[in-house]
This record gives sequence, C-alpha cells and structure tokens, in this order.
Amino acid sequence: MDAYLRRIGAERPRRADHAALRELQERHLLAVPFENLSVHLGEEIVLEEKALLAKVVEGGRGGFCYELGGAFAALLRDVGFTVSLLQARVHDGAGGIGIPYDHLALLVETEAGTAGTVEPGAGGRWLVDVGFGENSRHPLDFDARGDQPDPAGTFRIVETEHGDLDLYRDGKPQYRMETRPRVLEDFRAGARWHSTAPESPFLKSLVCSKLTADGRITLSGSKLVRTGPGGRREEPLADDAAVLAAYRDHFGLRLDRLPPDPRAGRGRAEV
Repeated sequence: MDAYLRRIGAERPRRADHAALRELQERHLLAVPFENLSVHLGEEIVLEEKALLAKVVEGGRGGFCYELGGAFAALLRDVGFTVSLLQARVHDGAGGIGIPYDHLALLVETEAGTAGTVEPGAGGRWLVDVGFGENSRHPLDFDARGDQPDPAGTFRIVETEHGDLDLYRDGKPQYRMETRPRVLEDFRAGARWHSTAPESPFLKSLVCSKLTADGRITLSGSKLVRTGPGGRREEPLADDAAVLAAYRDHFGLRLDRLPPDPRAGRGRAEV
C-alpha cells in the first residue's frame, strides 16, 4: 500500500476524513489511467484484490471500472476508510440501461474532521468513482439530493421509484446504483461480459484516458487527444513506435506490444 501511495503521489493520511478522501481520489485520477487494453491484449481480468494490486501498483497499469474501483477500495480500507462496493448500470443516452453489474462505484464513509483542519465537522457518506472516464473529480455527498458543483460539471443524485439512485451530470443520467453493498466477486459476470460479448463497447474501441491538471488526455488507437481551457486538440501519431511512446510518456504504461485497434485494423507491434 505504501507503493500504491507513492504511485499516486500521496502521503498516508493521518485521519480518514473527507479532506483526505478528496485528495486521494484526485491524485488517483491524475496518476492512474482508465484503460481497456487488457481486453484487446488477451489478458485475463482477475477480480481478486491481490491481482488488482499487482496490475495497478507493481505493473504500473490502469484498468476499467472493476479493476480501478477494486484496487482503490483496497487502498482506502488500508488507510482507515469504510468502503462498500455498489453495482450500477450505465445509461446509454438513448433511454436504455446496461446490464446488471455493468459498473462498480464506491460508497465511502469518513470520520469527522477535527478543529484546525480544512473541513472540520461530522463524518459523512460519499460516492467515489475512479473508473468512469469523465466523472466527478471530487467525492459526491451520497445523501444529498441537490446540485453538487464539481470541476467536471454539476452532479445530482436522484432517487428512483424502486429505491435505486440515478447519478446525473449536467442534467444527463450517467448510471443507476443499487444501495445494497456487494463484494468484488459479484462483478465477475459483468467483467466477463465486457471482455467477451460482441455487444460490449470495450470490444469495439481502444481507449486510454487520464485526468490532467487542466483537462484530460486520451489515447484512442493512434490518435492522441488533449482537452483543456484552450479546447480540444487532436494529434495523429505517425507509427507504432510513436503510439508505444505515447503510452509510456503520457500514461506511464510500458508495453512490449500494441493492442489491436478494432476500428483501424492495427496489428500488434513487437519491440
């Protein structure tokens, strides 16, 4: 866990309070990319804590929601937070909703702050998500039902008629959560579907994306995309060597071969 903290550039917090949680979440988003490369490299997705930590910490990789959320939950528990895993189904933007165990989010309970800290006061319950691409940069108050401003937009948690919770960003539904705590093994069927089903969006695209200090950087196949205050900039990469260098230099991923890009028909390059 000390190596995990070093990877995200964080100190072990003195207290498991909201200020510490906010810093850990933001540092994780800035350091560990969301990526689905394993799906295209033929690497097995193993939803066990030891395997996830080996991949994210020892292997210097990222992952998709199950991997990033599972690993981050282990780190948060180690430094003193109470963490529950929540299953969610992603809204598709057209009125539909994804499969059960489509997504993994975290419910994190914090201690009360102390006098003299930045945020003294009572503890709380927070929605934390480090595996949903462009989601909130900071923890969201799980029990609040009004607008919650965040650098990534305005978020709102809304109760549904059957007791689930919908997360909205800038007025658009993102995903629907159950409130019942789950365990990591419960998400295996969802991970298998996303890794193997022809309908899975992860099989149709290749993506590696990470938050930056002023925006986001994404490598999609052989195209590097930067977004920030100046807008969106796209940079096509000339060859396989340039793509491998981009994975290394921008995301810290040292690959010995390229995953095939399903949209461009790129082959794997050995180095």
